[in-house]
Amino acid sequence: MRYWAVRVLLTAAAATAVFAGDPPGIALRGHLRQEPGKAPVLETADHRRISLEGDEPTARVLTDARLKDSDFEVLGHSISEDRFAINGIHLPSLFVYRGGKRQQISYWCDVCYIRTSSPGKCWCCQRETALDPVEPER
Repeated sequence: MRYWAVRVLLTAAAATAVFAGDPPGIALRGHLRQEPGKAPVLETADHRRISLEGDEPTARVLTDARLKDSDFEVLGHSISEDRFAINGIHLPSLFVYRGGKRQQISYWCDVCYIRTSSPGKCWCCQRETALDPVEPER
């Protein structure tokens, strides 16, 4: 039993060290395009269209109609010339530019004062959360 516990702790420590050292990835900026029946894409300044992929909460942000055609930036890594994988929602990786300022995507419930990273109903009162970009943490 003792050997098993030590092995689990060492494995957890090694995994933490590996994930803690992961770089945030590269930035990709353009306009978020949302076309009916198609996956969201980022249209870059040189008019390339790059498909965006991410976990389920990230996908909800990418399909939020309030962000359609916005000046958008994502962090992650390139899968191919026309595909980009966004970091998980637990990392600050989704940004919008408003008035020339970079803001991190977030959502806010003004009833319960709860902030979330993706759109949907507040887990407390079940009201729809409002898009509320904030200044990114350093």
